[in-house]
Amino acid sequence: MQFGVFTVGDVTVDPTNGREPTEAERIKAMVAIALKAEEVGLDVFATGEHHNPPFVPSSPTTMLGYIAARTERLLLSTATTLITTNDPVKIAEDYAMLQHLADGRVDLMMGRGNTGPVYPWFGQDIRNGIPLAIENYDLLRRLWREDVVDWQGKFRTPLQSFTSTPRPLDDVPPFVWHGSIRSPEIAEQAAYYGDGFFANHIFWPAEHTRRMVGLYRQRFEHYGHGTADQAIVGLGGQVFMRRNSQDAVREFRPYFDNAPVYGHGPSLEEFTAQTPLTVGSPQQVIDRTLGFRDYVGDYQRQLFLLDHAGLPLKTVLEQLDLLGEEVVPVLRKEFDSLRPAHVPLAPTHASLRAAAQRAPQTGGTSTGDLAGAGAEIER
Repeated sequence: MQFGVFTVGDVTVDPTNGREPTEAERIKAMVAIALKAEEVGLDVFATGEHHNPPFVPSSPTTMLGYIAARTERLLLSTATTLITTNDPVKIAEDYAMLQHLADGRVDLMMGRGNTGPVYPWFGQDIRNGIPLAIENYDLLRRLWREDVVDWQGKFRTPLQSFTSTPRPLDDVPPFVWHGSIRSPEIAEQAAYYGDGFFANHIFWPAEHTRRMVGLYRQRFEHYGHGTADQAIVGLGGQVFMRRNSQDAVREFRPYFDNAPVYGHGPSLEEFTAQTPLTVGSPQQVIDRTLGFRDYVGDYQRQLFLLDHAGLPLKTVLEQLDLLGEEVVPVLRKEFDSLRPAHVPLAPTHASLRAAAQRAPQTGGTSTGDLAGAGAEIER
């Protein structure tokens, strides 16, 4: 099982001292977090993509390319890549280039984005979010799997005899996760293609996540990619730790109470009871995280959000030490011991390349298949 961290890259005032980091400081902090993640033995670092204040990660491939040059083992991902407002041609080229630079240590998570004003900045309409996600991803898959593409759709100009360059490393496209908080259409899309489904899992109750992952698993099996328990699932999560749980609650409370996303709403106690947010000791984080398996089944990737709400970099790095030294080794052992042999591990470039060498090449998805996927999703 893969463990890692993801960041949304928010620039938020520290409520304990009133200090707001500069954009440069925040960007450098994200890099430091990625380097620390590799140092403490985590598997994945993922960055969000945002084009509006108070967020800084507007160019994930720039950041991940820089981190790739400074790491050796860390898998680099996104959380998310905006499939709705980015041109699929540019996504195809940018992430293939990153694949080559990082020697295959790349995958990405597709998402729609839920910030209305961003859509018109890129010539789109948020009301077309789902159709854009469907059409753009269909094109992206073809660009990575067909050397020459002729294509026509609704939301961008046609392509004639177009070749995306560079081609994916070893002719193996990056593995794709489809990230969603609340959209069953995205779970359906992930299932149709046999891709991964990443349930954000940081704001909603366990029952909601159970239903979303259950739908994806059911449809994954329906489309013939394997049994439902072989579907590729990832989860987000939020934690704040101190060795003593009372210290964790006391220290984190002002950050929670003033956070731009959930501050000034439910109490910390209410939020931790109703969502996967865990504030306490390393053992409490271990116990809570192991409990995720009870309602989503065996899954392949667990990412934690640590660096939000104005927490200073020093504190985040301390969280990473606890995660790498005390939490993840236990989680890795426990999850691995529980995973049945027929349930796959998370895909990597090496495993995808080996699978491609074993299987005959079938080319891109047909127009008829795409229409069928659209019909299934619309239903």
